[in-house]
Amino acid sequence: MRHIAWISALLTMVVAAPVLADDPSVSITLKNNEFVPDKVQIPAGVKVKLAVRNENSTTSEFESNQFHREKIVTPGQEITVFVGPLDPGSYEFFDDLHPQTRGHLVVK
Repeated sequence: MRHIAWISALLTMVVAAPVLADDPSVSITLKNNEFVPDKVQIPAGVKVKLAVRNENSTTSEFESNQFHREKIVTPGQEITVFVGPLDPGSYEFFDDLHPQTRGHLVVK
């Protein structure tokens, strides 16, 4: 009976370990009214943390209609945006306050 309890506890730890792991993280910088990098590759099927830092002198807005996110980022500040899990493909993001500033998440 003790072996069954030990095996059950071990299986619980093995199954729970991926859940306890940190989400993958990607840093994106707004600099000179551009996203750097402007193409970001992330894995399909997992939640990803995007850290978006604004090094511009004006307020920006990180937005995507395709993965339904919208968040203001003031000069010198950083925001965190979680996306996913997403299916493979290309997802556009942009600065709504500077419409020419665009980038893509490439999900593979």
